Amino acid sequence: MLVSLNWLNERVDLSGKSTQELDDLLTFAGIEVEGIHFQGPATEKVVIAKILSAEPHPDADRLKVCQVETGEGEPRQIVCGAKNYQVGDKVPCALPGAAMQAGFEIKVGKLRGVESQGMLCSASEIGYTDEVDGLMILPADAPIGKPIKEEVGSDTIFEIEITPNRPDLLSHSGMARELAALNGTEMCPVEIKPLKSAASDNVKLEANEACPFYSALRIDGITVQESPLWLKTKLEAIGLRPINNIVDVTNYVLHELGQPLHAFDAAKVQLPLHIRMATDGESFQALDEETYELQSSDVVISDASGKPLALGGVMGGLDSGTTETTTSVILEAALFHTSTIRRTSRRLALSSDSSYRFERGVDPAGVQPAAHFAAALMVELGGGTIAPAVETAGQAAQESATVPFDEAALNRYSAGCIPWNEAQRILGNLGLKEVSPNTWSIPSYRADLRRDVDLTEEVVRVFGLDNIPSTHATTLVEPSAEDRKYDLEMRLKQQLAAMGFFEAQTIKLVGESQVEDLLPIKPLQEGDLIRVALPLSEDHAVLRPSLSAGLLATAAVNARQHEKMLRFFELGTVFRNSGGGKAADLESQQLGILLSGPRQPVRWDSADQTECDLFDLKSVIQTLAPQGEIEFSTRDRNGFFLGCDVKLGGKNMGTVAMLRPDRARQLDIESPVFLAELDVARLLSEASTTRSIDELPQFPGSSRDMAIEAPIDLASAEIDKALKKIKEPLLASSFCFDVFTDPSGEKLAADKKSMAYSLTYRSAKGTLTSEEVAAAHEGIQKSLTKALPISFR
Repeated sequence: MLVSLNWLNERVDLSGKSTQELDDLLTFAGIEVEGIHFQGPATEKVVIAKILSAEPHPDADRLKVCQVETGEGEPRQIVCGAKNYQVGDKVPCALPGAAMQAGFEIKVGKLRGVESQGMLCSASEIGYTDEVDGLMILPADAPIGKPIKEEVGSDTIFEIEITPNRPDLLSHSGMARELAALNGTEMCPVEIKPLKSAASDNVKLEANEACPFYSALRIDGITVQESPLWLKTKLEAIGLRPINNIVDVTNYVLHELGQPLHAFDAAKVQLPLHIRMATDGESFQALDEETYELQSSDVVISDASGKPLALGGVMGGLDSGTTETTTSVILEAALFHTSTIRRTSRRLALSSDSSYRFERGVDPAGVQPAAHFAAALMVELGGGTIAPAVETAGQAAQESATVPFDEAALNRYSAGCIPWNEAQRILGNLGLKEVSPNTWSIPSYRADLRRDVDLTEEVVRVFGLDNIPSTHATTLVEPSAEDRKYDLEMRLKQQLAAMGFFEAQTIKLVGESQVEDLLPIKPLQEGDLIRVALPLSEDHAVLRPSLSAGLLATAAVNARQHEKMLRFFELGTVFRNSGGGKAADLESQQLGILLSGPRQPVRWDSADQTECDLFDLKSVIQTLAPQGEIEFSTRDRNGFFLGCDVKLGGKNMGTVAMLRPDRARQLDIESPVFLAELDVARLLSEASTTRSIDELPQFPGSSRDMAIEAPIDLASAEIDKALKKIKEPLLASSFCFDVFTDPSGEKLAADKKSMAYSLTYRSAKGTLTSEEVAAAHEGIQKSLTKALPISFR
């Protein structure tokens, strides 16, 4: 929100405060100041000048040589390229030595060989808002030679971010009220003369939940014309374009009091007004000249013909707005339900100053006063007469909430460092009243104050955190489940970082084009993807059901920067509609790992550039879960090669796969890319298990090799499983160290493969003899032959 310092000064005296002091005052009170902008010339050397003559430049068709009077006695010669002025106009003139906002200084020079002794200025060149393309044309009675900053004025604009819980600050009066409380000064409120109100049949309120209160005020005999300079200056200062006196008044009141208003052309309205819910598919053409399809959750204002005149709380209709021919207006002031307006605005991607305020909540007690103030101002600027009474429907009044709050409550939260009388003074400055001992009445514009802790926060905020002494008192608190979960997650991250991986943090939304890069633990069904109804862009259209798309995008960026070793991980939330769209949306935590490139960085003493493979990724996963043995079980994955389920203790805990080489090339990654997606809950459960450590063996082991001839499609995992089922107490370990195939069939049948295994035998009771090892080895071979279609070579 943009706030004008000149405008604020009309409501509260801030003359003794510098912009930096105001910035600090707001910031330390919890109100974020995003920027401060000076508006208008900062120099006295931009003066009002009158154009005496304008002759064509002898050497440039688009330039003219002007003689201008600047109040110095002698005219100045200035070369100008603007087209929108006439001889006799008064315009801003920057004299030599004037420092311009663009960062340059005006000097006497030559343009195409003709001397120019200054510069005639547009509004934007001297810090104002351009109304036309060209020079800023000043009023005919502007005094020649007077610095323009004294005639038009200058301003300081604060760009402020208002949190959703403080809609009372979304106006100049609200901000002035806050600054008065923070500064300990008095505020000068807007003077409003109340008008008579009465329920009327001309207003049919049919959507009470969406619109608790609606009022309409008729003004006849009004003249729609240009707004006066003071009003246009105020609106332009905060970035609004003046339109006419009627529309400008509604915008002015919105930014003065925070209450949105709308003016209908009475000649285009057939009474009574109906405030109703829209019908599904109903069409509405808004002031932005766009046509919107409405739903039954939208509130509209229609007339007796049934035609929508306005989309309640969001924007008026194109056909019912005021124009230069308007002579009678109907002024709308209403109270709309926050969630209704928020839902409509988000769904239609249609936002306005009005919807921004209604979404957060306006002051119920301020609806009618704002309408009365606007009506009086419209009559002052456009003539006409106000109807005898404001026609209303519904109820806007809100009972004042009360909150119990005493010195004990204050001390409980502030450690007794704020005097009670100071707290009472602060609450009074904020508009609260002590209606009975230790009970405070809350003003209607502060709906965020509902508990004693809220009042304590207000007192501390105004008193100043810097004025509260620091303490070192601490209390030992047992770690919660969330604390333990956080510690375990940090341990996982530290382990991966120690193995050379870098943490990535990617956005939770992916594009439709990235769906092919998704590698969820459970394969996707039709309807599992959760699509965003109104995505900000094509790249943010789907809630990610997998972390792999973000990791691949990160790897691609690094690969294009000529990085060879790609090691990334991300621990984050994934989303999916389980059951193909027939069940509720689910969220879960997953760990994504990406591995690609050489095993070791290039070194001067090593020429080994062996690239990573799937077993390197398996070793990483095994390190994260050292208690259980990791198994890979093949499972095809669309868009990937070597797809496997990751099993821990026989239960599925994730998936791994290799990215298709053609897709890797599209991402400019030269090496094979391996990905893993793991269930964080399973990993954390494993990590939290108490680890047991076996004693070091006291006696040496003895190894034997065996060469197995097996069908080419028999997975080594099947042999590993069979070995584990054999109850041989002397078998300590086994692993496959060689695989041989011969597609030609010369040395080995083409449908067979030879697998070499090394088996280690050991006993805790003593050193094994050759006979004991041979007997155990022979027994294992017999058991494998019975369990699997294999033979030994």
